[in-house]
Amino acid sequence: MNTRPPLPPFTRESAIEKVRLAEDGWNSRNPANVALAYSADTQWRNRTEFVTNRDEAQAFLERKWKKERDYRLIKELWAFTENRISVRYAYEWHDDCGNWYRTYGNENWEFGEDGLMDRRFACLNDMPIDESERLFLWPLGRRPDDHPTLSDLGL
Repeated sequence: MNTRPPLPPFTRESAIEKVRLAEDGWNSRNPANVALAYSADTQWRNRTEFVTNRDEAQAFLERKWKKERDYRLIKELWAFTENRISVRYAYEWHDDCGNWYRTYGNENWEFGEDGLMDRRFACLNDMPIDESERLFLWPLGRRPDDHPTLSDLGL
């Protein structure tokens, strides 16, 4: 059986690690690799879209990152139990016309014993921003360890 550590049951430290690994994966903007963090029969709700397996999750991510250009994400642990994690997050991106947005959201995650995410429920909304209002200014890819968190930024 393939596993994706850290595995449940989560401690505060392992939940924080799981959140950071998810953030790092999404900041890679590599749909095929990111989809491997989800179970084969993963279930998602994201805005008005429902995903029911890993292949659909990968296709969703491919569409997402074609639309949301120069995507940079910060996730932060909100709460956790044995096999569930709740996060809040924000990400910045622009569309193909150069309009910038900051998207705010919350996600609830449920994991199997193998550490793969079985269920992901996301609620999010987009706020138009001026390019001068951007706060996530690191080079594309993983957020540097010394970059402020959402709490540090007052978001």
